[in-house]
Amino acid sequence: MDESSDGSIADNPAPSDLSWPTVGDVHRALRPLQEEADRVGKQVEEFAETLDRLGDSSWAKPQNDCTNALLLVDRYRDIARRTVDDLRGLHAPEKHKRLGQQLRGKFKKSSAALGRESASSRDHTYFTTLDDLERWEQEEQTWHLLGLMLQVEYPSKDSKNQAQLFDERLVRPAQGNVVHRYSAEQAVWSRFLAHDDQAWERHTVVEWLKTSANESGQDIEKVVEELEASANRGSGLWAHSWLYSKEAIKGQKRLRSWPQALALDSPGIDTSLRKSDDSRSLITQLDPDAVTRQDRGLEKEDESFERATWLACWEMVRRGKDWAFIREWWQERVESWRAVSMRGQPRLNDQESGKPVTDPSISPTWQSRVLWRKSCALAARTGAMDQYEAAVYGVLSGYLPSILKVCTSWNDHLFAHYNSYLLRSYEQYVANEFPDRIPQGLQGRNGIFKFSMTGGRRAQSGNQLVEKLSTVRSIAKESKDPFKLLQGSLVGKSFESFVRSYGLQLARQQELASKRSKGLVKTKEGEPEEDKMMPVKLDDYQIIRVVTHVLLIFQGLAPSRRNIEHDYGSETFVDAYIDFLSKAGKQQLLPLYASRLSPRRAASALGRQLPSIMEYGERQTMMRLMKQYDLDVPGTLNSQLQTLISNAKLGMEDDTPGGAFPDLIILEPRSEKNPREFRAIKEGFMGNGITDDQNALIMGFEWYLLLEGYWEQTMATGMDSSKGLSAARDLSERVTFESISVRKTKAILGREINLYDVHHDSLDDDFGFVGVDKSTIEAEGEKERFLLRQSDTFRNLEQLLYVLGALEHCQDEMKQKPPREYLLKCLELGAAIASKDSDLASTFVATGRMAELVDALAAISVSMLHAEESAKGGKKGSAKLGIWSGKVR
Repeated sequence: MDESSDGSIADNPAPSDLSWPTVGDVHRALRPLQEEADRVGKQVEEFAETLDRLGDSSWAKPQNDCTNALLLVDRYRDIARRTVDDLRGLHAPEKHKRLGQQLRGKFKKSSAALGRESASSRDHTYFTTLDDLERWEQEEQTWHLLGLMLQVEYPSKDSKNQAQLFDERLVRPAQGNVVHRYSAEQAVWSRFLAHDDQAWERHTVVEWLKTSANESGQDIEKVVEELEASANRGSGLWAHSWLYSKEAIKGQKRLRSWPQALALDSPGIDTSLRKSDDSRSLITQLDPDAVTRQDRGLEKEDESFERATWLACWEMVRRGKDWAFIREWWQERVESWRAVSMRGQPRLNDQESGKPVTDPSISPTWQSRVLWRKSCALAARTGAMDQYEAAVYGVLSGYLPSILKVCTSWNDHLFAHYNSYLLRSYEQYVANEFPDRIPQGLQGRNGIFKFSMTGGRRAQSGNQLVEKLSTVRSIAKESKDPFKLLQGSLVGKSFESFVRSYGLQLARQQELASKRSKGLVKTKEGEPEEDKMMPVKLDDYQIIRVVTHVLLIFQGLAPSRRNIEHDYGSETFVDAYIDFLSKAGKQQLLPLYASRLSPRRAASALGRQLPSIMEYGERQTMMRLMKQYDLDVPGTLNSQLQTLISNAKLGMEDDTPGGAFPDLIILEPRSEKNPREFRAIKEGFMGNGITDDQNALIMGFEWYLLLEGYWEQTMATGMDSSKGLSAARDLSERVTFESISVRKTKAILGREINLYDVHHDSLDDDFGFVGVDKSTIEAEGEKERFLLRQSDTFRNLEQLLYVLGALEHCQDEMKQKPPREYLLKCLELGAAIASKDSDLASTFVATGRMAELVDALAAISVSMLHAEESAKGGKKGSAKLGIWSGKVR
């Protein structure tokens, strides 16, 4: 049901000065949680199952071996990939529309067109949106990045098998390859990656960025369709290149009857050969560098075509398309020269085999690639017609400034910097290791090559670069996206800092949510401005789930990662995920994640969730799981109780200081005229009903019936749970001492026994152990005596409540029968106490209550004497005194 269908309550929210939410507020608050639970229920269970099955074995591996950790990551990535595939099937048209808008925005250089759709349409059948698809794509990319960074940090001796497990495309070259002056450029590149750890790390990140762009972007053919529409070209006209400029040149040659190519010094050429809008002179020849060489322009339609062409080139190099794909793609469009111009870099591999291209017909000489990269950098800096052409040559050469001009996302900026750093390191490596491969004239910054490849920017570490990207205005919002923050922490190797700092933010949100639930702050007040801008929200269940599992993977890898295991901020993510699982109805998964916390935090996190488990069978299952995962069960139950007490509104703190019980008033007030007159029992003196908080305390205590042993703790907890006289009576009826005794004595004494049946005096005899050794009898008797001593307070309270309950029951009956019958019963009680066979008199004397008893009987007598005559007759000695009508005053 939509919010709009909730009626007037949902459509008219409560005034801002009220702290209690309306029905509409509750619906709106629960909807995201319910939809998230419905949507990811299967994934949540798969994540837990994988963690439970592989988690323990992962941590048993030797130090610096991440093979089993990669198994976890690979399973998680596979779960995310399958979810992405499902969502793509639902939202393919929306995805195509959004990507098309972004691509047209790039083509038109319009920043307004690069934004997201103002409203994301919701599929009410599946409760998913296009934003959900993009977030799952981000998650899949995050798991991919984590696996790659683990391989970088924990390299395996058998890297090929490790790569086959996770990513076959990224196998680090072996260090044993011999490279000499005349070796192919690809061999030098492989040796560079094999020996330079930082270069291999940057290469890995660059390849991840390419893969992410390729998998989340449109298919290249779809890109072409969008560009054809933007360039005002029909389908199939790519092969005609600069069609409109060509027609203008041909027309000028026909007018001049000119058989050869037009020259710049041809008479009147500047005035006769101009663009259609007469804004600039038109080129006279059609070779690729005519525009820059002649400093002339193209027809407007051809300029659009050129921009679209280079944008397509940019998309291919940005997505890491291999040489075979690029060559075939441009050959189909009769633009092979563009593919040839991109052939020089050593990273282009064959599409099918993944091996370097070795075709001698297209492979340059051993010196040419140095000059080629220098030339690409020069073209990117000053010789490009379009910014996307400059960006393409910037990627091939490592010239950073030209790439930054077309970057529209956080991934683009990271790609630009890491690609530039990588190629710069490679140039330095070649200069240092193989100086004879570089011609003398190309060494250093000489002549036209006298410029910085990074635009004067020094290379930065991963963490420094991630921090810098957060200050770039065009991507400031994206930089604060939780998945980008997480990916940045993996790239910058600062995950420990990330999980601590944002975990503390989550803890502050938890504290504020707790205060709101207690009514200590109003719903929309009390939240600092900086907390409102927190990128990681307490209700962002997806990022909390991902960070939780990344944290658990890091914790299990090596002792070097143990410093984040019991950190308060770090554990808050696991704590928050446990809270989500409980709200989503996945209680059976709670012990698994609680077992990954420190003992104290586990008891706290799990204890908060136990009150939501009502069914007896589910409670038994939870107790079994807590034992299975070696959790502190008594500590968890105690934490639950303390949470309930702290959250409870027991309704007595305002009446008495220190939260003590109010005075118990059993009898009606004394009469001012007749102070010795009979005082009736006060109606409802034990209270009427219990509050929800008191009921929650009692239900919390019921868990102790499932806890074997812990007798003294159970008795103390029973007293702590008796908050209020009415609640204490309810507890004594629902959790009796007899039921506790029968359930717990077997674990303590080896047999079930009701300690109510054991009298103190009988503990001195054989206690029914016929034929048993005397020492055994004494030992058993001492245990019984000890258990009774520990339960004295609880048993006495239960007995007291039974007596008080009987008094209240008596009062109920008095309302239904004539009072004179009870007056007579009271007089008969006095006679019974005074009889020779009764021991009640000695009990009253021993307790010092005999005077009070005498006063009570006297008050009853006075009441009888003040009774009015209502009838005549009556027989002497009869139990019925018809001449008396006892009237209580």
